[in-house]
Amino acid sequence: MVFIGIIALLAALDLLIKSAIEDQEEAGFPKELEGSGGKILLHKNHNAGFSFGYFKDHPSMVKMIPLAVASFIGGMLASLLQRKGNILEKLALSVALGGAVSNLYDRLVRHYVVDYFSIQYGKLKKVVFNLGDLFIFLGAGIILIVEIIKAFKER
Repeated sequence: MVFIGIIALLAALDLLIKSAIEDQEEAGFPKELEGSGGKILLHKNHNAGFSFGYFKDHPSMVKMIPLAVASFIGGMLASLLQRKGNILEKLALSVALGGAVSNLYDRLVRHYVVDYFSIQYGKLKKVVFNLGDLFIFLGAGIILIVEIIKAFKER
């Protein structure tokens, strides 16, 4: 039940921030995130496609592929939840699924994903993210680390 709570909490957090961004006037963006020392800018971007707007002209594909992927991740998590242990894998899938659910909600309800911040460092300055994106990357990163550790232990 803890892992379902993690999914709900992370998705809700990202969706609340997206709603707060959506409620603001577009003319006020981009703007500096208070307390970030100019290292994070807030934006109000609507992405109707995949990353960087790819396939924005194919809305049914942009909805169905993330739905299939989120369903697959959910199935993997459901399978793992039946077993004892594998805490890091369960956590990783829950974190990734929390981000995926938030972005999937946007795709299905808003018909675009709200991206709202950029990190002002190198090439990252050009990329606008949301927390859901970071949760997906974090979950994938945890899985990668766990799998690397398992591979080294098997040697």
